[in-house]
Amino acid sequence: MKLRAIIFFLLLISNWSNAQTVCTAESKQRLESILEALSSSSFANLSPGELNVKIGTLFLETAYVEKTLELPGEEKLVINLTGLDCTTFLETVITLTRITQKETLSFEDYEQELELIRYQNGTKKDYSSRIHYFSDWIFQNQEKGILTDITSEIGGIDYPNNPSFMSENPQFYAQLTNPMYLEKIKQDEKAIQARKYHFIPKENIEKQEKFIQPGDLIAITTPLKNLDIVHVGFAVKRNGRIHLMHASSNSKKVEISQSPISEYLKSNKSQSGILVSRLIF
Repeated sequence: MKLRAIIFFLLLISNWSNAQTVCTAESKQRLESILEALSSSSFANLSPGELNVKIGTLFLETAYVEKTLELPGEEKLVINLTGLDCTTFLETVITLTRITQKETLSFEDYEQELELIRYQNGTKKDYSSRIHYFSDWIFQNQEKGILTDITSEIGGIDYPNNPSFMSENPQFYAQLTNPMYLEKIKQDEKAIQARKYHFIPKENIEKQEKFIQPGDLIAITTPLKNLDIVHVGFAVKRNGRIHLMHASSNSKKVEISQSPISEYLKSNKSQSGILVSRLIF
């Protein structure tokens, strides 16, 4: 039975797999279908935020699946459009938005753009080159000219950001048995801790949400001392209020929150506020 499982896994990824990329036939088919749809005139002349919302809705009801990037062996560029967690949902949509604006709608263009936003300096090298903390993801993609963190501009206050969870709990990460990777993660954590971040506390969100635009990136902060961000998604407007479009671990699918984001956070003790970023082009 174990041999059969291994053979099945190899068949699953062999539909599109090389030294750089892993993508199942089902994901590749869905991607190509979306790329064809994005070439239509209905997606032309939309802003990055408008594209985020429109493309994001194409994934509503998609299954929530976590840890799809955690494959054994050397680091692969994983493309998975059939099972998404909150971060891979956000990365998938942003990648599609950017190649739509560039009018470069091929599988190879998608690969290159996804690698650019997922990895430090835009280049996949090994496990430690992947951006593992989302506050670092925001900072690094701002440095690449992809987005801007607008939190301080719209009423954000200082956010004490001192993530250390990965280095303190390497047992949860198979790749961190490699001491070189563990040391690199520690260095990344120190770099994050040395920066200045801002957040909008959840009790202030309703007052400040008038400054949030549909398609803005929402990163939810936490009062837990060794973590930075516990959830991410996109802002969408419903009946004049800002809601969250996200891959939900509770409903196990991509959805739009029933309640406005300010109320969404109020009942959750592990969520303290939000960072807001906006794509630029």
